[in-house]
Amino acid sequence: MSEDTLDKESTNTPEKEEHSSYKPASPTDEAVKYQLSGMYQNWFLDYASYVILERAVPHINDGLKPVQRRILHSMKRLDDGRYNKVANIVGHTMQFHPHGDASIGDALVQLGQKDLLIDCQGNWGNILTGDSAAAPRYIEARLSKFALDVVFNPKTTEWQASYDGRNREPVTLPVKFPLLLAQGVEGIAVGLSSKILPHNFNELCDAAVSYLHGEEFHLYPDFLTGGAIDVSRYNDGERGGVVRVRAKISKIDNKTLCISEIPYGKTTSSLIDSILKAVEKGKIKVRKVDDNTADKVEILVHLAPGTSSDKTLDALYAFTDCEVNISPNCCVIDEKKPHFLSVSDVLRKSVDNTLGLLREELEIQRNETLETLHFASLEKIFIEERIYKDKQFEQAETMDAACEHIDERLTPFYPQFVREVTKEDILKLMEIKMARILKFNKDKADEAIARLKAEIEEIDNHLSHITEYTVDWYLRLKEKYGKNYPRRTEIRNFDTIVATKVAEANEKLYINREEGFIGTGLKKDEFVCNCSDIDDVIIFYKDGKYKIVRISDKLFVGKNILYVNIFKKNDKRTIYNVIYRDGKEGFHYIKRFNVTSMIRDREYDVTQGTPGSKIVYFTANPNGEAEVIKVTLRPNPRIKKLIFEKDFSTINIKGRQSMGNLLTKCEVHKITLKQRGGSTLGGRKVWFDHDVLRLNYDGRGAYLGEFQSEDSILVILKNGDFYTTNFDLNNHYDADILAIEKFDQEKVWTAVLYDADQQNYPYLKRFTFDAVSKRQNYLGENKQNKLVLLTCQVYPRIQVVFGGHDSFREALVIEASDFVGIKSFKAKGKRLTTYAVDRIEELEPTRMPEPEPEDDLQPDEGTEQTESAEEENGQMKLF
Repeated sequence: MSEDTLDKESTNTPEKEEHSSYKPASPTDEAVKYQLSGMYQNWFLDYASYVILERAVPHINDGLKPVQRRILHSMKRLDDGRYNKVANIVGHTMQFHPHGDASIGDALVQLGQKDLLIDCQGNWGNILTGDSAAAPRYIEARLSKFALDVVFNPKTTEWQASYDGRNREPVTLPVKFPLLLAQGVEGIAVGLSSKILPHNFNELCDAAVSYLHGEEFHLYPDFLTGGAIDVSRYNDGERGGVVRVRAKISKIDNKTLCISEIPYGKTTSSLIDSILKAVEKGKIKVRKVDDNTADKVEILVHLAPGTSSDKTLDALYAFTDCEVNISPNCCVIDEKKPHFLSVSDVLRKSVDNTLGLLREELEIQRNETLETLHFASLEKIFIEERIYKDKQFEQAETMDAACEHIDERLTPFYPQFVREVTKEDILKLMEIKMARILKFNKDKADEAIARLKAEIEEIDNHLSHITEYTVDWYLRLKEKYGKNYPRRTEIRNFDTIVATKVAEANEKLYINREEGFIGTGLKKDEFVCNCSDIDDVIIFYKDGKYKIVRISDKLFVGKNILYVNIFKKNDKRTIYNVIYRDGKEGFHYIKRFNVTSMIRDREYDVTQGTPGSKIVYFTANPNGEAEVIKVTLRPNPRIKKLIFEKDFSTINIKGRQSMGNLLTKCEVHKITLKQRGGSTLGGRKVWFDHDVLRLNYDGRGAYLGEFQSEDSILVILKNGDFYTTNFDLNNHYDADILAIEKFDQEKVWTAVLYDADQQNYPYLKRFTFDAVSKRQNYLGENKQNKLVLLTCQVYPRIQVVFGGHDSFREALVIEASDFVGIKSFKAKGKRLTTYAVDRIEELEPTRMPEPEPEDDLQPDEGTEQTESAEEENGQMKLF
């Protein structure tokens, strides 16, 4: 409808608002504006309120949306212990839910897939693959035992009329558990949405107990699909928080990756689609993707030849749905209004609600028990005193007269009763059958009364200690059901993956120096290097200017280009060695610098900015290499030495804006390279961060040592596997690392293991590891072999403590270096004993290796330095 068909609200008159339809205009009067009635004025607000309160957002008390509450209520009414057809449940629920069978069926399937409240039978779909459930007429369901224990209690339920007034339905169910946090929920209403992530069952019970005890607690999501989660920005589930969720990816070999767990909210199909899109865009190189998912996820990613598996693994996280960000939004209905809370707030309110429900249940139980005790006492006195045999009772002409007589006879016993005796009590006594009177047994009656009094005393004790009673309630739930809900999602910190470092170099960079163009589309021009489409390019010009630009198909950057390459941000290892002339006839300066960060497309200057300045010598050195150059000066009678050498290693590395050192004041004829030099930056210091299982150069985690290009890292796993890797930051490592350190092929290791081939007798072996990139196992070929201990002490001492029928024997202490020689890691070793063993442990060594003598150090100094070096490079890092 166009704007000119509606009059502004401010111009409405009372007379116009009374109309409820358009007034047809005369065909000849085109200037007439049509009036839309005021009947819509509040409709949208009413609709929004209805959607928020009655459809999309869960209630804080039971954690359910209305459709879910009505489904559970219907299933309870149908419950007889057997399965019901889902079609029957849907039809029954339509008595309470006025929105059709499709919405009910979808909600029921979603409830069933959460594996908490509903016991499912048949094909209920697959949350891993995204396959839908079978038709409602083919699948069945019933309430789970947990639901029957926790969700329902008609005595504590507040009821209301259903939408058509023919039935009753609960306002909220009396749920005695933080169901909202256990299941999670997602709903979109008018003007707001709710997204609460699921949490672990056992952790919710523990958090509830901690809250009741006044202790601090923290809750983090747990997903049925597994994966790993970084909760550093979870913000307790409030608006503005973000969680990063990753798939679990492992390396089968250097050519194959396996995805065994997927992020929450994704399916194997959507995940594979995102991988194929990344392949099409050239972000990663993948030969093919196989989906072998059945009851567990198994997606095999086969890599293209020559592709790094570690780099591809990072690229999967960077460019596909193997890593996703989820923004929680904890919106719930409380007191008939939407509220934005934190996960901790929801848990506190849920626990308070549970405590209130348990107190109410106890009070109801107490009142019922008191009523039972009251009547049992009345019955006992009525029969023992043989009131029913009194002549006045038997000859009473009216019921009122009989009641008055019984009341008169009971009056002396009133102090024994828990409350006043009413006429209803007396009428109930008169309904006792003679058979019951004849079978009456005083001792049994006294026992029953004593038992009822004990029950009331116990209930009173629970009410006076309601907090501990609630704690016991959660502990019983955890003990009864907790084993079915182990944590599936690993909580860990993620390293930040820089997309430019893991993007596949799927493009080639070219340069046309004559016309001043660079780009990936200049196929006929000079090749520079491989690159990705998200890289930046650094360009140095002959006049000393330099800048960085984005990769593009064809870009004009200007002529007189001296150097072009890919720019790596925060790269402190790439050092530029430069000699420039200051002005047209100025002095020559020499400088060394790195470029760690720049603003894109801004022009910088290597020189001092004097007009006519020029770069006369330039090299880019990826590892800080410093060469020796030969400088030839122009002949001049006053110059005695026309040729001299200069070593760049004598020049300090400074900032890019530094002027540099004066090389010569004379006019230079030419500068040539005399000798290539080594790195002046020393080895690369490497640390291993066990939280993210990655190497870094920033000092985070365990220090592994200073690495030269030929050095490698030894990785020892808890299952006996070991291998060596380089110190590339893209490397991925397993979580079950036993030790990781700088590899030393001369280092001797001592291991004690139980050999499964030899009746699990303990063996001791001493060996050195080999430099192998493919995993090997030093425990032997039998996978049942078990490692007892592994040490890198030079002279270890091993103690064997006997057990069983040999426990009387004295412990055996062995000097490992004297017991067995140093052999290959494949050697079986030497058996320690054939007696029954209780435990094997390592003792403090009685001798230490002698320090290597050094001529220029005193013995004390030499010892100190040796120990320092050993501490830095020789000790294994255990996790």
